[in-house]
Formats: sequence, C-alpha cells, structure tokens
Amino acid sequence: MPKLLAMRGNEAVAYAAKYARVEVVAAYPITPQTIIVEKIDELISKGEMDAEMIHVESEHSALAATYGAAAGGVRAFTATSSHGLMYMYEVLWWTAGSRIPVVMAVVTRAMGPPWNIHVSHEDILATRDTGWLVSMAENNQEAFDLTLQMFRITEDPRVYLPGIVGLDGFILSHTVEPVELPDQETVDEFLPPRRQPYVMEPGEPKAMGNLVPDEYFEELRMDMQQSMENAVKVIREVGREYAKYFGRDYSELVECYKCSDADYIVAGTGSWMGDAKIAADKLREKGYRVGVMRLRWIRPFPWSDVREAAMSKKAVIVMDRSLSTGHAGPLFLELSSALEAKPSMIGVPAGIGGVDISYEDIERFTEKAIQLVEEHGRVYIPAMWYHLGKIFPTYPSSNVKLD
Repeated sequence: MPKLLAMRGNEAVAYAAKYARVEVVAAYPITPQTIIVEKIDELISKGEMDAEMIHVESEHSALAATYGAAAGGVRAFTATSSHGLMYMYEVLWWTAGSRIPVVMAVVTRAMGPPWNIHVSHEDILATRDTGWLVSMAENNQEAFDLTLQMFRITEDPRVYLPGIVGLDGFILSHTVEPVELPDQETVDEFLPPRRQPYVMEPGEPKAMGNLVPDEYFEELRMDMQQSMENAVKVIREVGREYAKYFGRDYSELVECYKCSDADYIVAGTGSWMGDAKIAADKLREKGYRVGVMRLRWIRPFPWSDVREAAMSKKAVIVMDRSLSTGHAGPLFLELSSALEAKPSMIGVPAGIGGVDISYEDIERFTEKAIQLVEEHGRVYIPAMWYHLGKIFPTYPSSNVKLD
C-alpha cells in the first residue's frame, strides 16, 4: 500500500532511486545536494537498497563512473549542484553523445564568485545544449515522481538520452513536505527492466567516441535532435501511464493555472511557481486576469504547449532565476523565440543567489508589468530587474516599444 511520509526533497529523490532499483550510485558531496547521496548510502547500509555506492574524488569522476556503469548495462544514478555540475560538464556531452540513459538530480544553486550556496538556476540551465533531457520540480512530490519517470523516459528506445531532474536548493532540498511513496510491486510494473542501445562487455569490444568523418558527427547530432523531439511523445505517454498507476498525471510538459481566460501570463519554472499561483489569485481580486504557465520540462522545450497557452495573450511576464549576462534571462529568451514576441514580453530577473521572493513580490512586479503594457501598448523588455522590493531601470536597449 502507498504510504504518506514527511521528508525533504533530497530524501524524496533518494527514495525514487531506491524504488527504481538503481544498481550503481557514484557520489561526491556538494551543498545542497549531499543529503541525496547520504540517504542512498544509508539505505544501502541498512539493506533497504541493493546497490553499489562508489565514493569518488570529484564530481567529474562521479558522472564518469555513473556513465561507465550505465554503459556496462546497469541502471545508474548520481546527483550534484552548481560548481559540481560545471566540473561534470565535459562528461555531460560524452554521456549524451554516447546515447547512454543515465538519470541525475541537480539541486539548483548559484555559481560563484562570490561564494553562495543558495538557489539560482544558472547551473541547471547551463545544461540546455548538452543533449540531456531537463525537468524541474515544483514540490517534493514532483521531485520523487519526475525522478521515477525519468528512468522510464530515458530508457525508451525512441529516446536513449540521459536526463536531469532539477529541484531548488534549500527551498525543496531541505524543506519537509508530505510525499506519497508507492509500493515496490507497483513501481516494478510501471518501470520495466533497463533498456539501452548497446552494452560494453568484456570479450565483446565496441568502439565509442573515436574520430569520425565530419558528416557522421553531424548526422549523430541530427539523430539526437530527433530523439529529443520523440521524447515529447514519450513524456506524454509515460505521464498518462503514471496517472493510471499512481493517480498523478504528468502528461503535460507545461502546467497552466487559470490560463484559459487570462489576458496576462506569468511564466517560469521551479518552486517559486507555487507563489506565482497565489499572486495570480491576488491580482484577479484586483481585476487583472492573470494566469500562470509553469515549464515542467526545459528539454525537450515544450514549444507547441507554450504557443497554445500564451500566443494569444496581451503579455507574458517571464520570471528568471538566472541571467544570460549582457542580454536577459535564459527562459525569457527561449519563450520569446517560441512566441515570436507577438504578445508583449517582459523579463524579470529576480531571486538570483537565493534572494527571497514572496507571492507579494510576484504580485508587485507583475502588476507593474501589466501597467506598462496598458500604458504603452505592445512592449518588449528583456530585463526589468526586481531586487529587494524595487523595480530597477533596464539598460536602454532592453526597453523596446513595438508598433
């Protein structure tokens, strides 16, 4: 029978790895991820998880060992944050280019200097080009559910790419919430034995990663792109099947809250989108028809879902917990591209480095964005900074009124 337990987001991810019957975990500690691999180590030592824990000397080695174990035919897992993810960056490309299904949790954290251990999204969004699937949880239950589903999705023959599950540092990783854990038998029905395109075995030599003609290299990248596009269908199928087994439907790559009748959409990803929903309710009480569009998946990018939800609206206000320095927030750039800047587009970099953002803050800068649209007509503002309750002027080239 399913059981409801109070646990931190990191523990929810660790339990998902246990229920997925992960066989190899490679671990190197980094705040705020460390609890994930510590909990897995505890489950192994208590005999509750049948897996091999490999303690390595760096994050680069952690992913390299995970990649090697998965290439050898076992279900493998690791986790990291921030600078640890950057240290892994080379191996991210090798794992994806080798078409080896691997699942990794990334607990989002700011990049230094100065040193900062709190939430920002620059680490996880730096993986967008690597060929990994990337999802983001809003709460601890979703962190568990997405991790479990990610094994099924990445191991589908139509995909065969690795996947990242993101959860916000401290806000989810260290905060206790109720999480429903299923029974192992039901998970085993949902998650079939591991599948992968090939296995490296002694006595059966295979070449991987050698020099190839340029046209073959490009064809391999084209094939990865096709697999990303295939992943959209696989995610929907797996999400619907997950609902049949566990009662929670993940068939949509984008979650829309009160979008259907909205004039204005607040868009973003991660844990603060729960606060955005409260802000939308407050703004509706003031007469503004506001909805919330939460990106559950960053890769594959939910292009058609975004266009369906937001193309016809007056404005889209994009909350970014990171910045592509010299331009705008990464999500703002991606959403502007998908929507062709047809609605007014206003980017709000905020909450970077763990600066607290409440629903009152979201209500405040969203109302300001709406007022700009109502006063000036269609506008394109990549970076309307919001910091400690104040809205700061943007640099001149970022405030464009569209005819």
